[in-house]
Amino acid sequence: MTGDLLGRHRAVLPDWLALFYEEPIEITHGEGRHVWDAQGNRYLDFFGGILTTMTAHALPVVTKAVSEQAGRIIHSSTLYLNRPMVELAERIAQLSGIPDARVFFTTSGTEANDTALLLATTYRRSNTILAMRNSYHGRSFSAVGITGNKGWSPTSLSPLQTLYVHGGVRTRGPYAALGDGAFVDACVDDLKDLLGHTRPPAALIAEPIQGVGGFTSPPDGLYAAFRDVLRERGILWISDEVQTGWGRTGEHFWGWQAHGQNGPPDIMTFAKGIGNGVSVGGVVARAEIMNCLDANSISTFGGTQITMAAGLANLTYLLEHDLQGNARRVGGLLIERLRSAAARAPAVREVRGRGLMIGIEITRPGTDEADPETAAAVQEAARAGGLLIGKGGGHNTSSLRVAPPLSLSVAEAEEGAAILEEALRSVR
Repeated sequence: MTGDLLGRHRAVLPDWLALFYEEPIEITHGEGRHVWDAQGNRYLDFFGGILTTMTAHALPVVTKAVSEQAGRIIHSSTLYLNRPMVELAERIAQLSGIPDARVFFTTSGTEANDTALLLATTYRRSNTILAMRNSYHGRSFSAVGITGNKGWSPTSLSPLQTLYVHGGVRTRGPYAALGDGAFVDACVDDLKDLLGHTRPPAALIAEPIQGVGGFTSPPDGLYAAFRDVLRERGILWISDEVQTGWGRTGEHFWGWQAHGQNGPPDIMTFAKGIGNGVSVGGVVARAEIMNCLDANSISTFGGTQITMAAGLANLTYLLEHDLQGNARRVGGLLIERLRSAAARAPAVREVRGRGLMIGIEITRPGTDEADPETAAAVQEAARAGGLLIGKGGGHNTSSLRVAPPLSLSVAEAEEGAAILEEALRSVR
């Protein structure tokens, strides 16, 4: 019984371990773009375990690869040669766009960002980090210290000195009324001014599209303009691709490519969808940066054979079936369908995003004030209609997050949009 499981959950797990829905559901199995709960209810999944089931639930080639690898060996650690790890690293290094790239595997995006911070601060001999307002980079001690989102920052203590930069949110803040070009110029001027008041930072870390913050993003080219300023001062650029990577945005394979006019980032982190639900994260960096550590370092569980087998099978499927192209085509249809629905929903301030990474910002009608109660009500109504979606938002914002598996069909996009439209209508 779900009620019994909920009671057991509350008895042994932390109070801060949040659950969706007034009556939380237990997901027991999935197939394609659908999942089922313990009561047998079927849902169209538009959140994919927080953008992690990237390709499809129970994708046969991935389950086969995991099963076959488990029958040979599951784990040996990085202290031994590991063929699947080398093979996946080779493919990711080539896809990253970073010259002379080296890859280090972790078990999560949090750990990947933690490693990127270790590399950058060691390489630059500085513990100052530039981060974006409204950002989220994970739940480790160092990652919390660079997260510019109060709702996900349980402590002000940090081993890092963090300075926050404007630009991650296009339609809010002091520069929102400016045109795109003027917005970029103002953010660059802000960055230059900030750098005049501090000792040289190690790096700027930025999500090309801010995930937990509600799928917000700057105009294309902002981080390229930042790159000019950073490069002059030797400051590194870390692109957090935990949510934007692997073609989810449709237009690009990596989110940084929308800002790639001045070359790739120095360091890139990834996780979420590469394992299609199996715990895989990692860091890609230029060799001189990756190799700057002068002490021993290994990973017990990062790059283990079974997770690498899943990643290889999933990446191969994604590329062979052009799921990036599918995200562009189906995502374009979905976002236009949602914008049409939002035009008749006074609570929707904005529908934004690209590909299959779409945010719907909810406010009190006629204002810019966040309305988390209505956002929660829409999420509940969508679940009642057979659709699972996420939530997010930063400072005084509340957003619904739509991020289906990249194999979403046109018919499924239409079905999900219709359910969301009805959910929005039901909470007027």
